[in-house]
Amino acid sequence: MTKLKVGLISLGCDKNRIDSEIVLGKLAGDYEITNNSNEADILIVNTCGFIESSKQESIDTILEMAEYKKGRCKFLIATGCLTQRYKEELTELIPELDLMLGVNDYEKIGEYIKEALEEKGYVNTFNYSDTNINKGERILTTPNHYAYIRISEGCDNNCTYCIIPKIRGKYRSRAMEDILKEAKSLAKQGVKELILVAQDTTVYGIDLYKEKLLHKLLNELSQVEGIEWLRILYCYPEEIYDELIYEIRDNNKVSKYLDMPIQHISNDVLKRMNRRTTKEQIWEKINKLRKEVKDIALRTSLIVGFPGETEEEFSELLSFVEEVKFDNLGVFTYSQEEDTPAAKMKKQVSEEMKEVRYGIIMETQQIISKEVNADKIGKTYEVLVEGRNQENWIGRSGQMAPDIDGTILFSCDKELELGQLVNVKISETLDYDLIGDVEDESCK
Repeated sequence: MTKLKVGLISLGCDKNRIDSEIVLGKLAGDYEITNNSNEADILIVNTCGFIESSKQESIDTILEMAEYKKGRCKFLIATGCLTQRYKEELTELIPELDLMLGVNDYEKIGEYIKEALEEKGYVNTFNYSDTNINKGERILTTPNHYAYIRISEGCDNNCTYCIIPKIRGKYRSRAMEDILKEAKSLAKQGVKELILVAQDTTVYGIDLYKEKLLHKLLNELSQVEGIEWLRILYCYPEEIYDELIYEIRDNNKVSKYLDMPIQHISNDVLKRMNRRTTKEQIWEKINKLRKEVKDIALRTSLIVGFPGETEEEFSELLSFVEEVKFDNLGVFTYSQEEDTPAAKMKKQVSEEMKEVRYGIIMETQQIISKEVNADKIGKTYEVLVEGRNQENWIGRSGQMAPDIDGTILFSCDKELELGQLVNVKISETLDYDLIGDVEDESCK
């Protein structure tokens, strides 16, 4: 019997991407997976519901996929953060939906689809658990040489602007043996780089083992055969500890790179955000990281236009950005999310002012990025080959995360493999990308 075809659209963060890959893994045996929505009998949209723009993108995508029901598609499913947050509203808003699942209903997704297809009626199931963590065999949607790996689920930080704890639940670490087992499986599939993700990676292990063990997890992962690079994202500054810094410094497989979202630097704004840190502590962590880890690349994310943000507080943030000179930086304009404490705060900043402040930070960072990249001219980096265009090969150094940071362009007359590591000496810079020459004899 011919298998039905399933297509999946994944929106939002890399944690959501992992969920999507788990869904595909669970359906692959009974269904044929397709990337072409026109060919799909069943379409799944894994939604994001973090901020207003992502909610709108999710709704627009569901409505776009609903158009395919006029053709071959028989069944439309929505899953993820938006459905977890707005299941009742979506039931009325989008009647074309045949099935909705929450953020961790994926264990039995095949059964739910079969049940709904047999009954030919709407199924709405939300078996949410504050202890469950989605896991299982995955079909990677990244190139085969790198993959994201989730080390925990949920969050206990309760920042006043963030809805994630109400969607994803309390913080819960994955057992180390489960993570290592998955890492070995990914390595056998050809994965060279593992990117560790969670809502807050820094406190990994605090609930299961009563102490922070990210440093130990990194050490164990570095011993997995086939894994060459380990990268850490979402490392909250207040929880960065000495053993973690020393592991980053001393372990050759841990990229000298840290994603450290600080959101702001004004102590008053940090307090209103319910961030558990101060300007002084952030400076202390940055200085220690740069002192202990040679050439570490620091990425951060900021929020401008938080309720009550004054010109003085914004100027303080701008001065901080100019002084620190982050290697990479992302900026978000504050999104007034319902059911969060910040949404009820007085002195909401106008959308126009948010955009102005966003533009100022981004223009400043563009200048800084040019300066940071200029310092790399003449240096040689180990580069992971990602692909090629008509003129050059494209790769990343350990100081660059996929999709969010820059790339390195270089020439090589020989055929290279994706995921291969080569040494490239930087000769030129662009705004965010670098240009170099391969030093490996295999390319000469």
